[in-house]
This record gives sequence, structure tokens and C-alpha cells, in this order.
Amino acid sequence: MNLKIGLIGLPNVGKSTIFNALIQKAKAEVANYPFCTIEPNLGMVSIPDERLEIIAKKEKSAKATPAFIEFVDIAGLVKGASKGEGLGNQFLSHIRNVSAIAQILRCFEKEDIIHVEGTVNPVRDAEIVDLELILADIQTLEKRKEKTEKLGKTDKKAKEELAIIEKALFFLQDLRPLRLFKDQFSQEEITFLEKQLFLLTLKPMMYIANLGEEDLLNPLENPHFKALKEKAEKEEVPLIPLAGKFEAELIGLTEEEREEFLKAYGLKEPGLNKMIREGFKLLNLITFFTANKNEARAWTIKVGTTAKEASGIIHSDFEKGFIGAEVISFEEYLQVESFHKARELGLLRLEGKDYLVQEGDLIYFRFNL
Repeated sequence: MNLKIGLIGLPNVGKSTIFNALIQKAKAEVANYPFCTIEPNLGMVSIPDERLEIIAKKEKSAKATPAFIEFVDIAGLVKGASKGEGLGNQFLSHIRNVSAIAQILRCFEKEDIIHVEGTVNPVRDAEIVDLELILADIQTLEKRKEKTEKLGKTDKKAKEELAIIEKALFFLQDLRPLRLFKDQFSQEEITFLEKQLFLLTLKPMMYIANLGEEDLLNPLENPHFKALKEKAEKEEVPLIPLAGKFEAELIGLTEEEREEFLKAYGLKEPGLNKMIREGFKLLNLITFFTANKNEARAWTIKVGTTAKEASGIIHSDFEKGFIGAEVISFEEYLQVESFHKARELGLLRLEGKDYLVQEGDLIYFRFNL
């Protein structure tokens, strides 16, 4: 399952600072979570989830293993990337390999950090990035169109593909990303454009507003953030406010120091936590849990996954010998002492192979080898 989210942005917007804060967060977790691996341009980061800790405590589990998500640091974009400027093709190819995009946008003023465009304007910056992705998609579509037109004269499937290509080009002619027009395409058309052509502007996106520390308490007092918020709401793009420098400073603190630091800024949690959770949503993922004395664990699946398919995520033998699943929602589980107690009280539902796993389900799989 591809769970990669690409971090993109113009030069000097704070992308590296935010990515490095993610990496440091992941490194800090290595001692507790052996599945966490770090590479120079990739960070495997755990998804913050209080429910897992509650389950581990109730079930007296020896350890708690969270779900993970990958963030990929993609080289800074410059104008003309679609024509090969800067790292151009390399930049675009890296985006094709991720499932969602987190676009870092600078909302802070600092004289000693020069903005590549001369002034701070996150709305303009977002439009520059979108334009490069749009132009790259137009190139991809026109290239495929030329090839498909020849085949379309005799091949029915090629003719159908040509219609989808022309439809996508029609929406892109106004230089607006295809993600804004997803409701105009069937699922089959979307699948073709995503899986066959790897179009960039179809990928789900979130905006990360990189603020100065002084704006954390009241982001809307920052005119750059306010303008970006209006754009995000209009396009229905998630917007996460954070301060990259502040996030980096939090990493080296003890838990007690971190709580005090956050409290001083009127914050309940780091901005990175919100960014990670929003990335999880962008990928259309949900979490279910399993627990015993040895381990409480969060598992990641796509929305619409059946109980039988979910069991296979744990072990292929579970899916092969699937009999059923004992299920309780997290909300119901909170009302009892333990999973065992829920079973005694008859609160568990026995679900079959076609049951669609829901967000927060705690499951015990029955299987026969």
C-alpha cells in the first residue's frame, strides 16, 4: 500500500525545516517502534492516536505499535519546472510516485530569508505550484492523445480513452487543477487518469501554512494566512497552520517541557500531529485495532476494506482461513473494562467476511489453519 505524501514548495518557504522536524520526530520514536526507518529524503512517522494508548492500558499490553505514514522530501520547485527548469523533470517524477501532496507555503516575514519571488505571498506561491503541475499534466495528456488518436480509428478501447483525455484537457484549459473537477468524472475515468497517466493535479492536496511563532495563537491576524485560508476554503483544500521553527524546537524537549512550551502558546498539541493526521485522511485511510497481552496495535486500511481483507493485512494465513471477526467500536469499548469483559457482556458483534471495517473498530479475528 502506497502511503507516501510528498512535501513540495518553492525555495525558502521552510520545507526543509518542517521535513527535518518530521525526521527528528521519527528518530525520537525509533527506540519505541522498531518498524520506524529513516532515510535522508524519507521519514516514516507514526500517526498520533490516543485511542491506541487507551486500548494498551485496558488490555495491559506489553507494547503499543501505532500505524505509520511516509513523508517524502521533494526538491524545491521553481517557475518553469514543467519545461525542465531547476530540477524540473526530476521534481515532477518524484511527485508522480506519491499518493498525496502537502504543499508548504510561507506565511512569515523575515528580511534575512529571501523569498524567491521577492515578496511573501502564499496565494501567489500556491498558484505558481499549481500552474507547473497543470502544465505538466497538459503535456502528459497531449502526448498520450497523439498516440491514442492513431489507434482510436480502429480500436474501440483507444477511442474511449481518447474521450477521457479530451475531457481532462477541456477542464485544464482554464489552468485550474483537475482535483477541483473530480465530480465531473466517473470512477473508471479517474482510475485511468491516475493509474495510467499518473496525473499530478488529481492527487489530493493539503496546504501547510508556515507561520512565525508570534502568529501561532491567532493565525487569522496574519494577513498572509487569512488570504490563504480563503483560497483553501474555496477549493476545499485542508489547511494546517504551524511554525516550522517552533516544531523543530519541540523535538528535543522532554514530555513535560513540551507540554509547558505548548501551553505557553495556547496549543494542545504540535502542528505536526495535525499535519500527520490530515495526511492520513487525504489518503482515504482508516484505522482498526487489535490487542492482546503482548501488543496493542493500530492497522491501516483503505476505506471500504472488508473484514476478510483486513485480516490479511495482519497475516496471509488469517485471510486464507478466515471464519469471522468479533468487533466492537471504540466508543462502545470505552464503556467496558476490557475486550474480554465486552465478550462476557455480549457486546461484541460477530461479523462475516463481507463486513466493511469501520474507523476505530477493535477486532479479534477468528480463523482456521
